[in-house]
Amino acid sequence: MQHTIENEFLTVTVESKGAELMSVVDKATGAEMMWDGQKDVWPRRAPILFPYCGKLSGGRYTLDGETYEGGQHGFGRDFEHEFVSAENGVMRFVLRSNEETRKKLPRDFALESTFTLTGRTLRQTIAVTNTGDKELRFGFGFHPGFALPFDDKHTTADYELRFDTPQTPVVIETGATSGLVTGEIRVLMENSAVIPMDDRMFDHDSTCMSQLTAKTLSVVEKDTGRRVTVGLEGFAYTLIWSAPGNPNLHFVCIEPWHSLPDTETFGGDWNEKPCAAALAAGESWSTDLNMTFER
Repeated sequence: MQHTIENEFLTVTVESKGAELMSVVDKATGAEMMWDGQKDVWPRRAPILFPYCGKLSGGRYTLDGETYEGGQHGFGRDFEHEFVSAENGVMRFVLRSNEETRKKLPRDFALESTFTLTGRTLRQTIAVTNTGDKELRFGFGFHPGFALPFDDKHTTADYELRFDTPQTPVVIETGATSGLVTGEIRVLMENSAVIPMDDRMFDHDSTCMSQLTAKTLSVVEKDTGRRVTVGLEGFAYTLIWSAPGNPNLHFVCIEPWHSLPDTETFGGDWNEKPCAAALAAGESWSTDLNMTFER
């Protein structure tokens, strides 16, 4: 079921399945600023990636002597999250571990999603609590997709991705077919704030950037200055992606992540997998994604 909050600038809609951000509409113009989820291109809009990002080596992992199968980006996006409340510009959901989640991860947790609307900024807060008596290890990432172009008067070349300060991003390479981390790296650009955009830039799939010092990354319409800005502070990795194989870009994802896919040589032991957090019983961890819509 979908739920809505709004203020004088924006109307925000979230789907309880996956606690997924579905829509951000500019009230003055009626413009939809999120990707609309066309099934033949990419059926999602802004999934949360929990309890891991990307793919598992061999599509599985082992924990407590058992083997568990897992698809890309975990299962948090696929379960119904309990709607808690929506009032005064704040909306809350929670996913609690249950019989079905334990078939995918044999641990107890509460994953809380809070959406807070302030001016033209939407903050999405994720809080994970270990509600069991065993250590809870997990990865996490955000994956919002923003509609592109902003109107029918512009094309992809009229946009650029722009950091708030010049950067020298180090790209962590993944296998073209495996999606697993290869161990190879390269420098994307040197001391530049701008990543030019074109319709072929994601034919190789995503670009995973590390060693960033920027506070934000924006998709900017060059002639007007209209933009959507995503906060990067506190994240080890930032990915950019759009669905490959299309003649034109329909959207662009700016994805701050706290963890990576498995490496090609990873043995599959969950307790050896790098993670966003490793929580003892009763401990909690949280992260925020700030998105500002200046359209």
